[in-house]
Amino acid sequence: MNPVTPPAHIAMFSIAAHGHVNPSLEVIRELVARGHRVTYAIPPVFAEKVAATGARPVPYTSTLPGPDADPEAWGTTLLDNVEPFLADAVQALPQLVEAYADDIPDLVLHDIASYPARVLAHRWGVPAISLSPNLVAWEGYEEEVAEPMWREPKQTERGRAYYARFEAWLTENGITQHPDPFAGRPARSLVLIPKALQPHADRVDERVHTFVGACQGNRADQGDWQRPAGAGKVVLVSLGSAFTKQPAFYRECVRAFGDLPGWHVVLQVGRHVTRAELGDVPDSVEVHDWVPQLAVLRQADLFVTHAGAGGSQEGLATATPMITVPQAADQFGNADMLQALGVARRFATEEATADRLRAAALALVDDPEVARRLKEIQAEMAQEGGTRRAADLIEAELPGRAGR
Repeated sequence: MNPVTPPAHIAMFSIAAHGHVNPSLEVIRELVARGHRVTYAIPPVFAEKVAATGARPVPYTSTLPGPDADPEAWGTTLLDNVEPFLADAVQALPQLVEAYADDIPDLVLHDIASYPARVLAHRWGVPAISLSPNLVAWEGYEEEVAEPMWREPKQTERGRAYYARFEAWLTENGITQHPDPFAGRPARSLVLIPKALQPHADRVDERVHTFVGACQGNRADQGDWQRPAGAGKVVLVSLGSAFTKQPAFYRECVRAFGDLPGWHVVLQVGRHVTRAELGDVPDSVEVHDWVPQLAVLRQADLFVTHAGAGGSQEGLATATPMITVPQAADQFGNADMLQALGVARRFATEEATADRLRAAALALVDDPEVARRLKEIQAEMAQEGGTRRAADLIEAELPGRAGR
């Protein structure tokens, strides 16, 4: 028998974004169930969701755009995207230092976007584990992806100023590491996506990164969804929670699927599109700001998705064929991976016309090879361990525990 792990104080740190918080919640719930005291530093908008796991929310004020912010708030360039994270980290760190002054944890867990967590772990001298909700760097990533992407911004005055600010902040906190490996090369990482979604998985250092796959609970707290009687096929259309301001695309989806005999459409449009912007919507299409996505996918025949890491793995976990329409960030790479796996068709937003969407949908849902590949990947994912394995590996990193 393995010795019982003594209860510890484990502190999780994340940002206020669904795609960064949701993947960690079941792991946190499991750690609490095992008797650990877990605190979770998060802006107040997610405090209730965190508290439902049994962890104690540690609220802090963030300057990042909130989970329901207009996508345009993130800007359009690489520096537009990254500067807010550094600015937020600099202003959040003193808040978190004060919040944990008399309650230093035994171990730090952190989302990839939580720079203060890594600084705090260094200052406290405690282990830190990255919980990555999307792909991780492989051997050669810097040369193949990062350097070409950053070549031009690094030559600008603004880009040089960004790196100077980042390095100065790290130096102030006793960290000599360059910002690039600080942000992208953790000492220990649990990857909360299936290995099937990881590009160049054969070149990932698995001494650092352990793929535990999807950590999905029953999500009963998110509500349920029932397939309508008589629905021959159900398609879920969702561009996630952030980049949802696409009324023209939603209109194409209504045209593509709304009059297909026997088809029922669940259309999630987010908070920035009104029903009126969709035009005439037939009775076979239900329109929502938000849906309990996993509950719908468990009964769906097709998923039209932006290919975010969470949605992609939920599509794989439920063995649902996908049409991907990536909008930002890692979604383009995820869409490529899903298509290469033989379980999806990818379209750019401007290419996603009603005729193309309909043709792809009919081909996907009736293809036995797509169904076979999905079942195969679903079985592989089940072997990755998910929530329980993630918790086991976290406990193995607690001070005083040997091995991984």
